[in-house]
Amino acid sequence: MTDKRKVRKAVFPVAGLGTRFLPATKAVPKEMLTVVDKPVIQYVVDEAMEAGIEHLIFVTGRSKAVIEDYFDIQVELDQTLRERNKKIEIELLDNILPKAGTTSFTRQQAPLGLGHAVWCARELVGNEPFALLLPDMIMKGEKGCLKGMVELYEQSGGNVIAVEECAPDQAHKYGIVGVGEKVGDGFKITKMVEKPAPGTAPSNFFINGRYILQPEIFPILEKQERGAGNEIQLTDGMLKLSESQQFAAYHFRGETYDCGAKDGFILANVAFALERGDIRPTVEGPLKALLSSLK
Repeated sequence: MTDKRKVRKAVFPVAGLGTRFLPATKAVPKEMLTVVDKPVIQYVVDEAMEAGIEHLIFVTGRSKAVIEDYFDIQVELDQTLRERNKKIEIELLDNILPKAGTTSFTRQQAPLGLGHAVWCARELVGNEPFALLLPDMIMKGEKGCLKGMVELYEQSGGNVIAVEECAPDQAHKYGIVGVGEKVGDGFKITKMVEKPAPGTAPSNFFINGRYILQPEIFPILEKQERGAGNEIQLTDGMLKLSESQQFAAYHFRGETYDCGAKDGFILANVAFALERGDIRPTVEGPLKALLSSLK
């Protein structure tokens, strides 16, 4: 077991092309598509901040400069809002603005997979544990997913992966973990299998896109051979790291919306809109009418 140094940094791999949302993503990064009135990436960053993350690291690609602009001051807009005394809007923008010096951006010049994107952040992360949040996945629960993971990490040390349960007959669609003995509020991971053949999965707990990893993953990824899709796979690197370090699973109990897919994106918009007191009264009735009209 490694020491339990504080998790201060989070990595967000945002270099993906977003081909499932073409033609919109020809001009707008998929991470900037809005769920109600906030970009998808804002929900993920909010989750990280709730968990105590102090430094946000974005692994970007070409055409993603708008993400960097989003997390900066827009001088003309700020000046106009202040001239018009738009206090609510000014406070809203102030609340999402990271403190100076707490965001970093680095480029992944080629689409070589998630493992390669993580490796690109190595110099910014340094020799300390870090969180990794896939920016397509929005979590909704009583407690933020990463917050629960950090609490488990403080009990267990090592590496922590968030998991959820799926129907056993759907396990072949996901990365699945084996269930070991209880550790804190989670359990030890005994194995990791990427999309196991039907009927061979070690459990029905699947990896949902949130990780806390030790920096020893970086030299492994540097030498990692390309795997599925001719890409450097993070799972392959974690399997190698698990030979020398403990991996624990945090069981997230809540709703996860895959906003990298059209159905997940639409469901996220509906779910978060219905949670809003300023929106639900005007959309709930029409939504029910629309559903009742379906044949």
